[in-house]
Amino acid sequence: MSDEIRDAQVVVFTTPTCSWCKKTKQYLAEHRVRFREVDISRDQQAARDLVKRTNQMGVPVTLINNRPVVGFNKAEINRLLNIKE
Repeated sequence: MSDEIRDAQVVVFTTPTCSWCKKTKQYLAEHRVRFREVDISRDQQAARDLVKRTNQMGVPVTLINNRPVVGFNKAEINRLLNIKE
């Protein structure tokens, strides 16, 4: 595991019914990326903060070292975490 992956601060904003959220979490787990999940359907303050920060109401949004990745954007996740495929 690279230092970028081990040291990265990763937060995934999700909802329980979001299939792309599940794909994002699965992808991160496959690459042994530790992340914190925030279910915005249960945390309204987090939902408001996310909209304010990204101008997005959809999920998933993944914060990697405070850089937002909207949707399941594998190329951007790989770039920010230095994952080589």
